[in-house]
Amino acid sequence: MLAKARKSRGRVIDSMKASLLINQPVQGEQYDPKPEQAEQAVQEPQKEKLKTKKKLFPNSELFKDWGEDLSEDDQKEAQALFEKYGYNVFLSDRLPLDRVLADTRNPRCKEKKYPKDLPSMAVVLIFLDEALSIIKRAIRSIIDRTPKHLLREIILVDDNSSNEDLKGDLDIYVKSIQEQNPGLRIETVRHGEQLGLASSRISGWRAATADVVALLDAHIEVHEMWAEPLLTQIKLDRTVVVSPVFDRVNFDDLAVVNYHALAHAFDWELWCMYESFRPEWYKLYDPSMPGKSPSVMGILAADRKFLGEIGVLDEGMQVYGGENVELGIRVWTCGGSVEVVPCSKIAHIERAHKPYMQDYSKAMRRNALRVAEVWMDEYKHNVNLAWNVPFEDHGIDIGDVSERKKLREKLKCKPFKWYLENVYPQLDPLDDLLAYGGMKNMNASMCIDQGPVPGHTPIAYGCHYYNSQSTYYRGSGELYIGGIKSHKYNENRCLVDMGEANPIPGLYECKQATEKGMSRFWDFTQGKEIKNKKTKRCLEITDRQLVVHECTSQRWEIQNIIKPF
Repeated sequence: MLAKARKSRGRVIDSMKASLLINQPVQGEQYDPKPEQAEQAVQEPQKEKLKTKKKLFPNSELFKDWGEDLSEDDQKEAQALFEKYGYNVFLSDRLPLDRVLADTRNPRCKEKKYPKDLPSMAVVLIFLDEALSIIKRAIRSIIDRTPKHLLREIILVDDNSSNEDLKGDLDIYVKSIQEQNPGLRIETVRHGEQLGLASSRISGWRAATADVVALLDAHIEVHEMWAEPLLTQIKLDRTVVVSPVFDRVNFDDLAVVNYHALAHAFDWELWCMYESFRPEWYKLYDPSMPGKSPSVMGILAADRKFLGEIGVLDEGMQVYGGENVELGIRVWTCGGSVEVVPCSKIAHIERAHKPYMQDYSKAMRRNALRVAEVWMDEYKHNVNLAWNVPFEDHGIDIGDVSERKKLREKLKCKPFKWYLENVYPQLDPLDDLLAYGGMKNMNASMCIDQGPVPGHTPIAYGCHYYNSQSTYYRGSGELYIGGIKSHKYNENRCLVDMGEANPIPGLYECKQATEKGMSRFWDFTQGKEIKNKKTKRCLEITDRQLVVHECTSQRWEIQNIIKPF
C-alpha cells in the first residue's frame, strides 16, 4: 500500500501519493514513499558474485543499485521476475527463509516486560500472485518469532491467484510446517474469483478462532517480540485497534530499513499518509509508548469479536484503497480507538509497482466516494473536491451502501464533525469553500492554468479541466490554482495581483504572497468579473495572455458552485 521526501518531524511538506523510510517520517507524508536520501540499511543481504557480461536493462529500477555482478542469463531472469512481482524475487529465492533481522526497536522497548497471560493470536496473510519464497519467509518468521503459546493459527487467504506454485507447492510447504508444529493450525482459504483487499481480510477474519486477529500482508517478515506489545494493548482495552511500525524492505536488494513511529492518517482523496502523533504523546518523552492514530494503514491487530461487532471491513470496497480509512473513522466514531505501537516492528516490502493493477486510482476514487457517502456527513463533498468530480451525477457507481448506513445507526456512531474536532483536527474542513473546478473566461473561451511548475506565472490555456486548471474559491476571497491542500499546516498557492507595475498575475504560497506585499483576495460572482479587492484591477485575458489591469467587464464562470455567493 501506501510522498517521497524525508524532513525532520513537524516540518510541513507537500502531500504526495502513497512503504517506508529510515529517517523519521513526517507530518503529511504518505504511505509507500521512495526516499531521495536514506541512511545505510540495517541489513544488506548477500549478493551472488557473478561476472557481468553487460548491463542488459540500464533503465530498469531493479538494476539502478543492485545486480551489477549478475550474468546476462541471471539479469534476464531477475528482470522478468521483477516485472511480474514488483520486487526482487530472483534474490528472494536465494535468501534463507529464516534470515536474521536486525533489532530496530527503540532501546526502551528492549527493557519492557509483558504479561504471560496474553490473548491468543490468529495471523492472517492475504495474497494475490505473491512470490512463493516471500510467502514462505513470512510464515517462517511468524512461527519463529511468535511465542508458541500465543500463536494459535495462521490463515492464508488466496484472492484467486493464477500462479501454479501457490497451489501444490504452497500446500506441500504448509503441510511440512504443520508436521513440524503439531499444535499450530494452518488453514488456506482460496477465493474462486478476485474479491479485493477488504474481502480477503474479511475471509481471514471469518476463518480465525483466536482471541485476537492480526491482518497482515504476505510480503512481510515479523521482528522478534512483535506480537507481545500488540496483544498487551488489546488485553488492556478490547476496543483498541493496533498497528505495528513497518520497517521498509527495499524492493531491489531486500535490505531492511528502520522506520520510526508516527500516526497513520489520510488526505481528502483518502490516500494514506504519515502524521504526527498528538502533542501529549511528545510530552511523554518516551518514543516506546503507543500513540493514538486517526487511521490505520491496513496492517493491524484487533480483538476478533470486537472487530466483528463494529463491522470488520466494508465488503463493498473494490480491489484496493480506502478500506483502512473507513475502518479508522468507524472505530473512532463508534466507540473504539486506534493506536500505533512503536515496540512492535514488522518488515514490509516496498513494491516498485503493483502487478495486479498498474493504475489503481480509479478503484481508489470509487472507494473514497463510498466512504464519504456513509461516514462523512456534510463533509463528504470534500472527497469530491479532492478528486475533482461533481457533487451530484458524477457517474461513478459506489455500490449499495444501505447496509453500512444501517450499521452506523445501529452502533450509534458519533458524527464526522466530532471526528474532525477530536481525532484529526489537522484535516482542513474547507468550511468556507464556495466553488471549485475549471475557471473559464467566457469572452476568450480559455481557462486559468497554473502554468509551468516550478514557476510562479499562471497562464491562459484552452480548457481541459485537469489538475493544472483545478481552481478553488474560498469565502475569504482567495483563489487557489492547480489544486487545494487537505491539511491546515500545508500552504495553498494563491492567485495574486503583484502590483500596479506588473500586468502579469502571480501564483505564490498564500502566506509568502502576503509577506511580499502582494494582493491575494478577489471579488467574484459567477458570470461576472474577477476583481482584486485591494487594487481594484481585474483578471482578464488579452491576446490569449492572462493579465491584471483596468476592468473591461470580462466574464468568468467556475464549473461547480458549492454555496451561493
